[in-house]
Parts: sequence; C-alpha cells; structure tokens
Amino acid sequence: MLKRAARLAAPAAAAAATTAGVVSMTSSNGDDRQQQQQVRGVALCDDKKDESVLSMLGDIQARLSALQQTIGTSTSPTTATYQNDAAISTGSSSTKPGIDVVLGSQWGDEGKGKLVDMLSQTYDVCARVAGGSNAGHTIVVDGKKYKFHLLPSGILNEKAICVIGNGVVIHLPSFLNEIDGLKQSGIDSEGRILLSDRAHIVFDFHQQVDGVQENKLGRNKIGTTKKGIGPAYASKISRNGIRIGDLKNFDFFEMRFRELAEATMNSYPGLEIDIDGQLAYYKSIAERVGAMTTDTIEYTNDAYDSGKRILIEGANATMLDIDFGTYPYVTSSNPSIGSVLTGLGVSPRKISGIYGTTKAYCTRVGEGPFPTELDRDAGIGEHLGVVGAEWGTTTGRARRVGWLDIPQMRYSTLINGFTALNLTKLDVLTGLAEVKIGRAYKHNGKILNTMPSCLKTMSEIEVIYETLPGWTEDISQARNFDDLPVNAQRYVLRVQELLGVPVRWIGCGANRLDMIDRGEGWDMSKLEAEGDSSASE
Repeated sequence: MLKRAARLAAPAAAAAATTAGVVSMTSSNGDDRQQQQQVRGVALCDDKKDESVLSMLGDIQARLSALQQTIGTSTSPTTATYQNDAAISTGSSSTKPGIDVVLGSQWGDEGKGKLVDMLSQTYDVCARVAGGSNAGHTIVVDGKKYKFHLLPSGILNEKAICVIGNGVVIHLPSFLNEIDGLKQSGIDSEGRILLSDRAHIVFDFHQQVDGVQENKLGRNKIGTTKKGIGPAYASKISRNGIRIGDLKNFDFFEMRFRELAEATMNSYPGLEIDIDGQLAYYKSIAERVGAMTTDTIEYTNDAYDSGKRILIEGANATMLDIDFGTYPYVTSSNPSIGSVLTGLGVSPRKISGIYGTTKAYCTRVGEGPFPTELDRDAGIGEHLGVVGAEWGTTTGRARRVGWLDIPQMRYSTLINGFTALNLTKLDVLTGLAEVKIGRAYKHNGKILNTMPSCLKTMSEIEVIYETLPGWTEDISQARNFDDLPVNAQRYVLRVQELLGVPVRWIGCGANRLDMIDRGEGWDMSKLEAEGDSSASE
C-alpha cells in the first residue's frame, strides 16, 4: 500500500503546490478566439511553499498508520524524516547500490550528458547501451567544452569505470580518436574503459552505404547522420555482422571481414572497399582494442552484486526509437528503457531510478513530424535557436525548435516509467513575454489520447496551447527552487502537474553547476525503495 501511495505522491505534490489560476488556451490553427478558463494547477507560488514528494508521503503514511491502528492491523510504527526543498542540499543523492538510468524523452539533444556528468561523481560504473557515434553530448567544465559521441560522459569522473555495452555499435577509428582527444585535454581514461566483446563494429563502408541510401531517398530523406549506424545494425540483424570480440582471433576476423566486404560491394555496385588496407588498420589496433574488451554482461552483473552503483547514459531519445518513435524518421536502435536490458544484459529487477530528460521547450534534428515547431529564422523560434545554441553536437546542423509538447512527453513517460524529470534549459525561455505549452492534440475535431502512429495523421494534428506569463530575471545563479522568479516556478510546476512526474533537476545555464537539484524528495524511485524498507520492518 505504501508503494502505491508513493506512486500517487508525485501528482499530488504538484497539485499541492498549485492553486486555481487563469491561463489562455489557444489552438494551433491561428484561431483568434481565446477562452479564458479556470484551469486547476497554474501555480501561485508567491504565498505557498513548494512541498517535496516526501513531505506529501509523510502525511499519507501518518494517515495510513492511523487507519491501520483503527482496524487492528498496525505493526510497530516506523519513523521517517521528510524534507522540503530548502532542507535538501543541492546534489544530494543516495549511495545505495542499484542501476539508475538517464534517458532522452523527446527527439534527442535534451542535455542528458550534463546530468550524467553531475550524477556520475557518486557512481562506480557509467555505461552506454545503445546507438553509436550518432549520439552527441556536450559538457562545459570551467568554461571548457567536452564533446562525447561514443564514450559515456561519466568518463570525466576519474574514479568511474565506463562500459560500452553489447547494444552499442562502435566505429573504432572514431572511438580511439575520442579517447586520444580527451587525453590531449588532460582526461586520462587508461584502464577505465570496457568494451563489450558482443558489441558490433561499424566499418567505414557502413558509413558509405549510409550516405548512398540517404541520397537515394531524395526529398524523402530520413535526415540520418551518415555515421553508418543503420547499416551496421542491418548487418547485425542479417547475422553477417562482426563483433568487437572477433578481433581477438584475427584470422577469424579477417575471414569474416572479407566475406562481409565482398557481400556489401555486390549489393552496392560501384562501391569500392580497400579490403587489404582496412585489414592492415584493424590488425594495427587489435591489441589496443583487445586490452579494453571484456564480457561486460558478467562485469556489470558482478558489479551490481558487489554493491556498486551503476549509471546508464541513454543516447538519442524515445521519439527516435525504432519501435516507438516517429517511424521512419527514427534511429536504428531502441533508445528507450528496454535497451538497458537488451544492451547491457541486466534484469529489469535491478533498475531503480529512471530519469527522463526534457528541454523546457522542444528541438529536433533531421526530418520528420514536429507538431509544436516554430519558424527557426524569426521571432520566438529564432530566440530559442540562438539563445539555446541549437546546433547539433554530432552534425553541426541547426536544430528545429518548438514549444514543449505535453502529449509527446506523456507518451514518453508511459513507455519509460520515469521516476523523476530533468528539465533543462529553462534559462533559454528568459526574456519571453509569454511561454506556451502544447497541452493537447486535436484531429478531425476530437482530442487524441495517444501519439498517432500514422505520419499522415501526425501532419494533420492541431495543437491546443496553454499560455503562461514569462519572466525577464536572470536565473543562471539559481541553486534552489525558491531562487527562481515566480513565473518560472509556475512554469515548472505546471509541467510537473501535467505529466504527473516530479521535476527533480532544473537546468538554469550552460555551465556544469548551473542546475537546481531539488533532492531525493522529488524522485519516486527513492520513495518506493523507502516504502519497501518500511513495509519490511
């Protein structure tokens, strides 16, 4: 019963921190009619103290204990301390063993790496489980930018072991260049990187094939990064792919490589592969790669069993998932919660916190549906693009921008089961007179209750917007929720209420420390763990 109370505590906390207010509801079809509606949940933060989920759970537990005593089922009472935001220090985190996961909840580029960098300081193992060098995470430390593509951002923690799991596809030249680049920047990763012997290799000809396939699509192009990710996964699924562990037996590797290269050239007339040159390169790096290669399934599970804390850094995002995303404008892997199990080889029972990262607005790189999209070159769209520095880490392409999309976020929350949210780049909204939230989708006059799978339906969606007042105050120095301007608080609380998931982290600027951590009172996984502990006493 306590576990159920914990699950209900998040939306309850959001509702408790808000009162009835007036918002403007507008549809995306340009209709000038605005209905002033009394919408429960627009925060009036001036007078009401923001309460944590733990404080709400404390009230629930007290009432439950009284009820148990009344009906004669009470055991000896347990005591617990519940804190509000002000009582929880920034950066507080549990040191209990387990696997926590940071995932992208939109179309990627949400700022996952920054949270991973912050959290990883208290974790023993940081891991990647899906995708390849098409991912891009940027961390700013003391004004210096670090860009990651294959390595987990946790590599900046000199005590952490970084694991690249079996679900990742690895372009070894890029991978080794990334390691060498970090070393030149003063980051020594020697002995701290483990490659799964089951991870598949992305070859140069996979990247060539990626470009050929994209060019053939013409105006129907997907918008791929041309990093060879899709063709490498295609080789894997076709069962003629080559894995990292194969390099340990080079004669076997050579035989497989020649077969795969010949088959690829036969499939793509005109494509030329320097087979001998490629084999010479891989022979030259085999020893270096072999020193990092291990059975990461055994390593990760042993680490868990020995009480180590493990952090998973998701790549890409849920709306780019090959199954759940806006297909076919997606990546070739599953960058949602399921990839942790299949891409690392762990049981779902070992997963604890699942942290969804979302921008305070929305962006997308490449082609495909984007319901709340704004004009990137004018007005608010230009503000979001320029102030938010919205250019891709991997491709350098300008990202498309738009308002926060609640139906999309609810869909992502449903799939992943987020226990807390990391709301990034709130500072980018500073200076806007009004901020909008995409509140609902309408199609043919009816409100939709889920994300459409059909692209045609997606193209016909009308977005119903909710408008909240903006703010002009600089928030880059905010380190507690109460430091935020009232209207910024209202925005955060409204997002929290609409999604039914607590917002624990709030990004206030580009630098490493420009973040508010509201503490474990805003993480449902910690509440469930505490509930389990109380129930067992």
